[in-house]
Amino acid sequence: MAPPHTVQALRFKQWIKDWDDLSFDPQELRRRPPPYIYLFSMPAAQLRALSGVFRRQREDGVATGIQRGHDKERSQQIRDFVRFGYPYSEMSASRRSRFNSEDLRKPGWLPTAIVVNILTADDTRRGQRVQRHDLIEISESNDTVSLNLPKNFSGADWSPSGLPPLEVIDGQHRLYAFGEEDLPGDFELPVVGFKGLDLGWQAYLFWSINISPKKINPSHAFDLYPLLRSQDWLEKFAESNVYREARAQELTEFLYRHAESPWRNRINMLGERGPRAVSQAGWIRSLSSTYLAAGQARGTRGLFGCSLAGLGGPLPWTRPQQAAFLIHLWRLLRQEVRTSNLQWAVSLRRPDQRQSGLALDEATDAAFAGPQTMLNQEQGVRGFLIVTNDLFFNFADELGLASWETDEDRGSVTGDQEIQQALRSLERQPFASFMKDVTAAVAGYDWRSADAPGLNDEEKLRKRAFRGSGGYAALRDELMKDLAQQPGQLGRWAKLIRDARR
Repeated sequence: MAPPHTVQALRFKQWIKDWDDLSFDPQELRRRPPPYIYLFSMPAAQLRALSGVFRRQREDGVATGIQRGHDKERSQQIRDFVRFGYPYSEMSASRRSRFNSEDLRKPGWLPTAIVVNILTADDTRRGQRVQRHDLIEISESNDTVSLNLPKNFSGADWSPSGLPPLEVIDGQHRLYAFGEEDLPGDFELPVVGFKGLDLGWQAYLFWSINISPKKINPSHAFDLYPLLRSQDWLEKFAESNVYREARAQELTEFLYRHAESPWRNRINMLGERGPRAVSQAGWIRSLSSTYLAAGQARGTRGLFGCSLAGLGGPLPWTRPQQAAFLIHLWRLLRQEVRTSNLQWAVSLRRPDQRQSGLALDEATDAAFAGPQTMLNQEQGVRGFLIVTNDLFFNFADELGLASWETDEDRGSVTGDQEIQQALRSLERQPFASFMKDVTAAVAGYDWRSADAPGLNDEEKLRKRAFRGSGGYAALRDELMKDLAQQPGQLGRWAKLIRDARR
């Protein structure tokens, strides 16, 4: 029997007069939503066929900014729960047989609704729309509300011509649990449907469903819901910076511990007194104000934290990708400095300069890691991070940053292996050559600190100006001025950034 093309629904109003005065801005992906929500049920296999759960790939225009990565183990747990109930579903096969526990089997009900968004003809997802013949239309007559499915809808084996007509906001793991041989697809699921809900509001809805009441690790949420990174409403709360600070701390930890990081064991993680090294707090401040910056007012817009003009949302890189990107940038810079024969670098390598401050072994380049190079001080770390962030943020579309994808589960724990895999993948990306161009140019700057020997009075005065909070902007301007004098694409882009800041 062919599946019905009409699904009966209940319409309910969730709107109050006070909401009329809220800020609704389509440019911020928060256009005014309809006041009505719809409640209906649908066989799980049919709902899967109509939904974008399996098509959330960055290259095909589906809105991956909201949905988390699929955890197969979690879907299997749901599948076992539906079949066996609790506690039988959580028992191993050996325990089930050993304790003759068949009487512990129970129904595994799933009364909680799947939350979806019904896309309209005007909705676009990275340049794509639902084909008109694939749209789900809503018709209302008196007290009856009907969802009219696509006329060619054939059930569980149906697939859309392009963008699916439904996008899952919450509940994809329950959908993944069905359609397998051990669970029938005619198991009906309750569904709450929004119509034409903008992506910014979907991110907010995710927050209210999954994060706010459950206290999920905020840095974990930073990966799962990329649009939350750029929502201005988050920035108005004291706890909002927990997102960025938690991620900054994680990235600092990765830089400190990963075997290929130039900062391995070279960050003062405990704030101890003694040999000079950039502290963990200094790194967190530097990352929070550069790659993770919120972009408020005319402030810095972070590559990992703000919406990109050509993408319609934030760059959906995961923790391993972000960590690999930073490690590779610093790795390239270290190599460029190590091979540099410029006067500033050579002067810091003199035997009489390998002295107080840091115990350097013979394999460590004093021009990169010594006590009298700004590259080993917070000013230099901040300066390098901010100019590279400016370049990659402003020209992310031209560089094709969003095309870099890795295979790791977005919701999984990040370890050294995941970062290592991301590093190998990053080295094969087209934009890796631009990373090398940038670091080669940055290595040409005179990174000696104000207390380095051989500086004349004018050079000492200029370098002392980099100290303190005001010095970050001064160093940024000087570095960008240097980069603007480079030939080719790098010089042109740096000049555009420099001119825009005037």
